[in-house]
Amino acid sequence: MHVLDILSRDRVALSGGSSRVRTKAEALRTLAELLARGDASLTAADIEDVLVKREELQSTGVGSGVAIPHGSMDRLERIVGALLVCKEPIDFAAIDGEPVSILFAVVGPKRSTGEHLKTLARVSRLLRDDGFRQRLVESDKPDDALRLIGGEEGRPA
Repeated sequence: MHVLDILSRDRVALSGGSSRVRTKAEALRTLAELLARGDASLTAADIEDVLVKREELQSTGVGSGVAIPHGSMDRLERIVGALLVCKEPIDFAAIDGEPVSILFAVVGPKRSTGEHLKTLARVSRLLRDDGFRQRLVESDKPDDALRLIGGEEGRPA
């Protein structure tokens, strides 16, 4: 499985200007709204609740300007992802104490724990390269971000 298998153009957002995300709470709400797109069985509020509860356990800010909020839900049929890129980094209580610019959220079915962990590992590997992260933050449009991810994975977006 590739990251592009769980991500679509309508679940990618760039934060900046008048639509700027300023806080961790706003970021989680935005990611929940993105994740809810395309699945009538889910509400953004339900997804946000799952993401917030996970954050209460420990921040998913993994360092180097990246956060990978995640969780699981009974009603999901498959793993889905959403990407939020913040041109102006936000405080996310990351493990390295640095603000976060790239937030990649993943939610999946409760029964798919193994696949969920593999997906988180794949997202983490994708975002480990400094140059790639910088190019992603410099993306001007969601389509640009998707093309970058596809290029990094060696497949077209």
